[in-house]
Amino acid sequence: MKPIEIYTKSWCPYCHSAKALLRRKGWTFTEIDVTTDKEGQLEMTRRAGGRTSVPQIFIGDTHVGGSDDLYALEEAGRLDALAA
Repeated sequence: MKPIEIYTKSWCPYCHSAKALLRRKGWTFTEIDVTTDKEGQLEMTRRAGGRTSVPQIFIGDTHVGGSDDLYALEEAGRLDALAA
């Protein structure tokens, strides 16, 4: 399984939803909380190609995008293959 990283903010419902999907799948992930971390926010924005919204999810070297993107991959049956 590829490493999964998710940039979040503590108050973000989309972040909670994305983490819930990953947990339902039984996958471990690294959460990077950027609620008050300016450097972390800058790193997230750089890695995400300029996107500043949270969550920003990475599986291995692939930038998945946000919660809606994660759920779309799951619904399309492509999420498991991406993480394998």
